[in-house]
Amino acid sequence: QVQLVESGGGLVQAGGSLRLSCAASGRTFSDYARGWFRQAPGKERELVAIISASDGNILYADSVQGRFTISTDNAKNTVYLQMNSLKPEDTAVYYCAADRAYSHLRGIVAAYWGQGTQVTVSS
Repeated sequence: QVQLVESGGGLVQAGGSLRLSCAASGRTFSDYARGWFRQAPGKERELVAIISASDGNILYADSVQGRFTISTDNAKNTVYLQMNSLKPEDTAVYYCAADRAYSHLRGIVAAYWGQGTQVTVSS
């Protein structure tokens, strides 16, 4: 059974940092595009950052560019999201996802989704 399990969420003050992890099990994802998405209450799910498996190409949402960094550790089958200079508007449930097609993730479509981890940024 394939699973993506996020961790690292929590409550942080504005200006603080968090590091999210997404550990995969059940298959290897080194050949899959992977990414992070978020959904705030009353809003649609949005792309945060995605990374291509084939060429390492990375796409960030404009709202997080320069503050968030996505990375992967294929030996650990894990994708990370380092979040710095957090703002109250970053508050959301953060989901990791994986798909063979990078273009699918750009369209917020994925074969595999994690269960989500809550990030709350207080002002």
